Amino acid sequence: MLKVVLASQSPRRKKLLQQLGLIFEILPSNTEEEFTSEVPQEIVQQLALEKATDVAPKVNEALVIGSDTIVVLDGHILGKPVDKNDAFRILSMLSGKQHSVFTGVGFVKTDKNGEITGTHSFYEETIVRFSSLSESEIWSYIESGSPMDKAGAYGIQDDWGAVFVERIEGDYYNVVGFPLNRFYQEMKSFEPTLVNGIRIPEH
Repeated sequence: MLKVVLASQSPRRKKLLQQLGLIFEILPSNTEEEFTSEVPQEIVQQLALEKATDVAPKVNEALVIGSDTIVVLDGHILGKPVDKNDAFRILSMLSGKQHSVFTGVGFVKTDKNGEITGTHSFYEETIVRFSSLSESEIWSYIESGSPMDKAGAYGIQDDWGAVFVERIEGDYYNVVGFPLNRFYQEMKSFEPTLVNGIRIPEH
């Protein structure tokens, strides 16, 4: 069976893959997140594949998984905040509005010599609506430190980030950073042997 490698040091993606029961290694990619497209669906797939492709030559007989998440509001991409003031700017923009969260996932398969034998990518979109936030609410959340490593400056799984979200349309886990349902479906098609490694409860 192929070994599985996650090309990300995100603790959220690590936890979600562990939730599936998959056994995997973590080998973060060092690629710069630069993109040429302005289409969110293309951007996240491009970055996800680039991360997986960067790691692939370092591992033999493996399926390398890359992933990238962006937040898009009114056509503008909101990445991770560079500092607290930037986090305040981003969260103020999201306040009382609807935005989209796009996550791309890339698969890169290698043989026993570390040569790439197959690639595949997909994306998932979830629509999120925020309640209106006061300045004090935003600053309290920022001071917790949680927004600083997250696209869009919030985490739906956070104690405070969760209460900002009025509703969502789509996959909750996609907003956390990894679309579990779509991942499972896509992996069944791309590398069905690995599905046997996922822990599915018996009835």
